[in-house]
Amino acid sequence: MKEAQAKLTFWGVRGSTPTVDPATWRYGGNTPCLDFVAPDGTQFIFDCGTGLRMLGSRLQEQAGSFAPETHILVTHYHWDHIQGLPFFSPFYVDRNTFHFYSFQSKFLGRESLKQVFEAQMALPYFPVDLSAMSAKRTFREVAGGESFQVGTTKITARWLNHPQGAMGYRLETPAGIIVYATDNEPGDPELDRSLRDLAEGADVFINDAQFTPEQLAGSRRGWGHSTWQEGVKVAREVGAKRLVLFHHDPDSTDRVVDGLLRQARGEFETVFAATEGMVITLGGKEAADIHIPGSRSSLRREAQFRATVSGTREDGRSFEEETVVRDVSLQGALIPLSNCPRLQSELLVDIETPGAEGVQQKMQLRGYVVRVEPDREKGSAAVGVVFTD
Repeated sequence: MKEAQAKLTFWGVRGSTPTVDPATWRYGGNTPCLDFVAPDGTQFIFDCGTGLRMLGSRLQEQAGSFAPETHILVTHYHWDHIQGLPFFSPFYVDRNTFHFYSFQSKFLGRESLKQVFEAQMALPYFPVDLSAMSAKRTFREVAGGESFQVGTTKITARWLNHPQGAMGYRLETPAGIIVYATDNEPGDPELDRSLRDLAEGADVFINDAQFTPEQLAGSRRGWGHSTWQEGVKVAREVGAKRLVLFHHDPDSTDRVVDGLLRQARGEFETVFAATEGMVITLGGKEAADIHIPGSRSSLRREAQFRATVSGTREDGRSFEEETVVRDVSLQGALIPLSNCPRLQSELLVDIETPGAEGVQQKMQLRGYVVRVEPDREKGSAAVGVVFTD
């Protein structure tokens, strides 16, 4: 009997506003959007930030595999979570149907979600009105604590602590439990309990980590966001298996996010930083398989350079190994290793390069692990890195 599998893909991971500067390229600059395909094939989308446009383009390329009915779970109505709506190409295809879910805002009243959707296309903010969208749409208002069923997936919504309100979602499937709880600030006892109820025993717990603990304790208290430290605390208390740091601050460069991830891993073993293109597969032989794309566009060349690589293994132990670097680009490399380094960890790569008159020269590079493909039979792994120095 085929085991149940589910797939979660990250299309936007940045909070507050999109970024396009090179310093945020590695994790990505699009605002929140994820898609989740349940074991029964039902397609869900979490939030409609600018990452929604990228998802729409991919779905149009794979039109034959796109589910004609899709369920969209919106956490709240701030710009960074809805600004991708007008740019989602499947909305303009009449054979598609979309079911939207979110809460009734006290500022908007009845049909809040429908009002927000229509406002995105209203004059003078957008050149094309809502009539251009030919896909069918339904809107359902959900209350905090409410549970409902879509196919074989049970969905539970809970209130989170964020200005003007926000909801977190728990999806229970035969392949595992996904919890999406972004835009949440700790400190309200009732809503802190709500978050813990939502995240209890999750296989994947996606949590807001926009601020540092120092920022949250200072001038940014009350802005409605959390930290890696709070995410680790909750994950430990509720027995979550994997924590994903999400909603990166627009001023947090890739180096800053690297540092936050490093601190989090010092206190919780299985934590990752959300990255555009990251795919988490639940079910099957592995409890969860996580894949992060390498460089998005780079000219690669076969090469043979002797190198010494040092880093951290999956079990947390340090290693140093002699190898040959091959398949090199200006941005990264594919390195064969007998050690399996931890995903999203840092490697030091000392490469021997031919110099003038045959004299060998050494070049030290820092690499960020974006892919690990173990070969169990040969006892080795192909490790993809992006160079950060």
